[in-house]
Amino acid sequence: MNNRFTRRQSLKMIGVGLATTLLPTIPIFAASNELHQKRYSGDKTLPVIGMGTWRTFNVGTDPKLLDVRTEVVRTFFELGGGLIDSSPMYGSAPDVMGYALQQLGIPDSLFSAEKVWSPAGGSAREQVADLQARWNVEQFDLVQVHNLTDWREHLAALREMKDEGKIGHIGITTSHGRRHQEFEQIMASEDIDFVQLTYNIAQREAENRLLPLAEEKGIAVIANRPFDGGRLIKGMKRRDEPLPEWAEAECGCSNWAEFLLKFIVSHPAITCAIPATTKVEHLRENMHAGTSPMPSASTRQKMADYIESL
Repeated sequence: MNNRFTRRQSLKMIGVGLATTLLPTIPIFAASNELHQKRYSGDKTLPVIGMGTWRTFNVGTDPKLLDVRTEVVRTFFELGGGLIDSSPMYGSAPDVMGYALQQLGIPDSLFSAEKVWSPAGGSAREQVADLQARWNVEQFDLVQVHNLTDWREHLAALREMKDEGKIGHIGITTSHGRRHQEFEQIMASEDIDFVQLTYNIAQREAENRLLPLAEEKGIAVIANRPFDGGRLIKGMKRRDEPLPEWAEAECGCSNWAEFLLKFIVSHPAITCAIPATTKVEHLRENMHAGTSPMPSASTRQKMADYIESL
């Protein structure tokens, strides 16, 4: 069953059935100064904690679920969030994001990141236009080639669109540690602004070659699957594993979400991580991971060694 809905359908839903639940508009988005920022593209900066939408925002047109996701987005911006990442591969997620932004208004802090993906159908230009309508935004800040599908064709088209001023930045993505050799070759040979790859405390292959190359080339890095699809946190809870005694004193961690995210975003090559969640309380934990103190290089090694010892 196709659970995608159009912008017109979203507006109708808002006007007919959901008007009483609308959330406050743009004034709620007073940016927080507490989140750490990382530079990209010259002097521009992004908060180190972004938000993913894989699985979590694929909720179709269910009014209750739409309002819950809208509250997650509202809290994200209240706490100083910036980058939100989605994909046509994620079902109704782009539409749900568009619904949330219609209710909340679009804050200046939004850094909209989307992808083009060959199985979605249509050219890169057609996909971008369709996704902009689904998000209800005039222009994306970043468009990435999803999992390198037909990357030569798509990247050429995206570069033209960037030169024409129709998108802000371009990049490529991979996940689950796949196709790193080809990914590295593209990073070395192509003029791109961002890469997105899997990097977490249990999957650190990117440290070997991809992260050093990103630093050398000045390419911003988005870390996906920070909790390994939720398995890292679920594993800790299932075993009732306590945080190490030194975690709070050395890196300000009071829960496993903060521990895992601080490890990622404290790496000098990582621009931001994009944890995904359906719950406001988990979103708050994720965002707090972007605040001081951050682990030092020696503490990061201590964190990695601790996880390996479990």
